[in-house]
Amino acid sequence: MKMFSTLLLVILATLCTRASTFSPSILKRGTGSIILGGGKTARPVGLWSRIDSTNEASQRVGVKEFDFPEGTAGLGTKAALGSVASLAVLLSDVAPANAAGPDWGIFEGKTGSLLHPVSMACLLAFSLNTGFQGFKWRRQRTLGDDISALKKTLPSKPEEGEAPSSEFVRISKEIDELQTERKELSSQGNRDKHWQSGTTLAFVGTFFAIEGPLNTYARAGKLFPGPHLYAGAALVVLWSAAAACVPAMQKGNDGARSAHIALNAGATGLFFWQVVSGFPILQKVWEKTQWP
Repeated sequence: MKMFSTLLLVILATLCTRASTFSPSILKRGTGSIILGGGKTARPVGLWSRIDSTNEASQRVGVKEFDFPEGTAGLGTKAALGSVASLAVLLSDVAPANAAGPDWGIFEGKTGSLLHPVSMACLLAFSLNTGFQGFKWRRQRTLGDDISALKKTLPSKPEEGEAPSSEFVRISKEIDELQTERKELSSQGNRDKHWQSGTTLAFVGTFFAIEGPLNTYARAGKLFPGPHLYAGAALVVLWSAAAACVPAMQKGNDGARSAHIALNAGATGLFFWQVVSGFPILQKVWEKTQWP
């Protein structure tokens, strides 16, 4: 739009300037003179040059300047220059308005710009809590295998009136502790909590991962590709891959469970790194944006 306005300005300026040269006069060909307004006559310095028809590449028409009487030749030029100046002011007002784009209001201000970093900081803590719930659910699920393994190593129960061996006492105590722990974990509902937290993290995290670049584009009119942007995209991919493991996990696939844990561990580590790479960006946003 800016280039179009500039080109239009140049064309109109050229047309106005040429038109102003002949605006007060009527050119009479073949007489070698120009009749001006008010009946005045001006003699041209040179006549129209002939058309060079011998040039095979092109035909050029040359026009030489005319020597107008003093006080008459510049009248149209001054008016044309005034029109061009007015047009330039109008076009200069139009171009920036189009370049600025739509007014996003509060979304361009400090409030909207801080929405991404604040939400991501909260999601990092939420991610850690979600992972902790997942490990507690895994612990609850694997305790049954641990208890069964200990029961297999438990010595025979001593006869009535006979003192139990120290090995029997130790293993029995471990079994009781594990059973108590499993009951406590079971009462916490970690499986459902982890599922709900995981789906919330994937949705909200993806939403604000997209909101951040959109806010940057609304403020600056462009994106700034770099490590922070690329790592954010990779983080969303890891979340999606971890969620894709859930159907196989529900069928008892231990490989899918291990992949789920590894993907989420990598995502959490990348999330921590995002804080380091995003802090300088946060400082610039704080300096260059205004409330609200």
